[in-house]
Amino acid sequence: MVISQAGTVITPESPYLCMEIGAFISEMEQLAPPDLAEEYDFNKIGLVVEGRPSVDRVCCALDATPLVVQRAMELGADMLVVHHTPIWDPVTRLTGHTARILRLLLASDINLYVMHTNFDKAEGGVNDALCRLLSMTETGPLSFGRIGKCPLSVEEIGQRLSCSLRIWGVPDEISHLAVVAGSGFDPVLMEEAADLGADAFLSAEMKHSVARVAPLPCIEATHYALEAPAMRALAQNRGWDFIDDPPVMRQVS
Repeated sequence: MVISQAGTVITPESPYLCMEIGAFISEMEQLAPPDLAEEYDFNKIGLVVEGRPSVDRVCCALDATPLVVQRAMELGADMLVVHHTPIWDPVTRLTGHTARILRLLLASDINLYVMHTNFDKAEGGVNDALCRLLSMTETGPLSFGRIGKCPLSVEEIGQRLSCSLRIWGVPDEISHLAVVAGSGFDPVLMEEAADLGADAFLSAEMKHSVARVAPLPCIEATHYALEAPAMRALAQNRGWDFIDDPPVMRQVS
């Protein structure tokens, strides 16, 4: 099932798992081993909110927003699997956005499981899902992403991602594309991609200072457009419910 931002439910079969929480966690750790995670994700991945001890129905989203948690409650979910934790820093008081999310999760006894940089790096994870979406072939590793042959034009990349793009530099023709899902415009990564023969670099959240020194043309998409496809694919492959909640954005000419 996919639920749009407007709340439209597109039906179907979400099989009930009837799985103990420990078994569910073991399965997720096989999919995205915790030791793949970056050091800054220490204590920020895995089961970050404990709910009921068994898992029958699972929902999946990129972020645990209030809308996402509310929809998961309405669907009777026991588990919500997300990419980004809602608790980035040690909590010394519960207020505002964090309080709203945790209040809903705790009141409904829903477990919250996070797979972040470990899922970025995992085989078949976030970057591999992005490569599949862009019909890339002969893909190989980049320190925090992938590089491979891309048959699409810049315009076609935007269409596949369903978002507007900003182009930094002028790619004559894209044969080999480097992709880093999320915020990945790092000068070291970009140099590595250029050395590996990339014609362009796709990621999100370009900084002015980095754009000035980019060693190859860069294609800037939105963070959501680059990472949500992996969570959608994960849900579809496992018969979970995917809840779509992109940040609201509009173009002003």
